[in-house]
Amino acid sequence: MSMTDQSLGELARRIPGATRVFHDYQLDFCCGGKQSLGEAAQAAGLDARAIETRLLSLQAQARRDGADWSAADAVDLIAHIIARYHEVHRQQLPELIRLARRVEQVHGDRADCPRGLADHLAVMHQELESHMQKEEQILFPLLARAPGRLASGPIAVMRMEHDEHGQALQQLGALTDDITLPRAACNTWRALYLGLRTFREDLMEHIHLENNILFDNAEQAAPAHA
Repeated sequence: MSMTDQSLGELARRIPGATRVFHDYQLDFCCGGKQSLGEAAQAAGLDARAIETRLLSLQAQARRDGADWSAADAVDLIAHIIARYHEVHRQQLPELIRLARRVEQVHGDRADCPRGLADHLAVMHQELESHMQKEEQILFPLLARAPGRLASGPIAVMRMEHDEHGQALQQLGALTDDITLPRAACNTWRALYLGLRTFREDLMEHIHLENNILFDNAEQAAPAHA
């Protein structure tokens, strides 16, 4: 099967580094991961073959490096997600909120100022923290013991909340002109937008690892443990 016929989620799961390519082309591989590469590229007016060429190069590199989270044990993957994403988000968002409030206070009279961004980030912080606590306290312990039908309900809830996080990222993009730094932006504004880009990439990668690897693997294994 050609890569263009495979879903974004499958490609992101199977090819280490594919998510960076999808970031470059602004293709939604986390919440929109069920769409095929060909369909997503056509909808965005992109050259699917050019994207496929980059993915093939990454695939060859991955074979040489041996990096593959899709084959990781659930316990190891959960530990990675908590350390690399949950704890990082807990550091990122308070600082981003602080920077956004400062930019709004100082530059609120500018037409290109992202007014409302700080409040939006504060809501994202609250909702994401609640989401991560539910994973750490309820779902992850279930998955660490064994994937089974008991986890199907919490997984469905987490997937739904991931979709909501994706919508919040879209709103973040709308407030910041897709995180495009305006001319003559001050250093605080620059630091804010650099941090926002990193946060967006991290959150999308975070959702991808859970939706397309951790949760999919658990659901596929569930019948054997029912």
